Formats: sequence, C-alpha cells, structure tokens
Amino acid sequence: MRSRLSDSADSMRSMACFPALEFRRGLRRSSTDAERELWTRLRSRRTGPKFRRQHTVGPYTLDFYCLAARLAVELDGGQHYEGVQREKDDVRDESLANQGIRVLRFSDREALLETEAVEEAIWRAVNSRARSLR
Repeated sequence: MRSRLSDSADSMRSMACFPALEFRRGLRRSSTDAERELWTRLRSRRTGPKFRRQHTVGPYTLDFYCLAARLAVELDGGQHYEGVQREKDDVRDESLANQGIRVLRFSDREALLETEAVEEAIWRAVNSRARSLR
C-alpha cells in the first residue's frame, strides 16, 4: 500500500512539465491536510492582509505568500529536514531573502497539531513586516 506522501510526490513530479499555471493548480488539488487547514485560516483574513496560495516568485512556487508583508509561509514534510532537500531549501530561502521576502517554515505536524500557535506566529510576522515596509 502506497502512502499519501509518495502519491503526492509522484503527482508533483508528473506536473513538473506543465506550464506554471497548471503546475500551481495541480499543487492546490494535491495539497496536504496541513496545507488545507492553514489555508482555511489564512484566507479568512481574520486579522490581516490577503494571502495567496501556491504563488510563484521567480523559479519558486511558495505554499502561501502575503504580498503586503513580503512574507512566504512554507509547510514542510519530513523530507525537508535533511540531505539534499534541506540544502535546496536553504538556497531557496536565501534567494527569496535577497528579493526582500522573509520565509517562515513550519512542519506539517506543527500546522496540524499546533494550528493556533502557527497562525499566531504568521500574523505576528505579517503585522511586523507590514509596519516595517511602510
């Protein structure tokens, strides 16, 4: 029996050849439980500006992006914490930082089990960044 994670990885690999818009749509359709839960909270804009889901900046597609605060939020599965993927994430974060975009990273586990704390950390960062960018 295949795991949901490997199905998602196969799906993303097959989408890599599609144009950017189709790729982003595919990512939205195959989002994780953690991404769906956080998106439900972010899109309501309870305490702040608009977020976009699966937003492209240069060669990167960000899980969530707030243009007003120049803030990206990434939810990472276990594969992001070691080896080659960790190095790729570091390069990506540095590239985004050079463009003035701050990246917040949370594990999928944190997003599911500590949802309110993750949401609070995001809104604090949004409010802090939005004030400093004015």
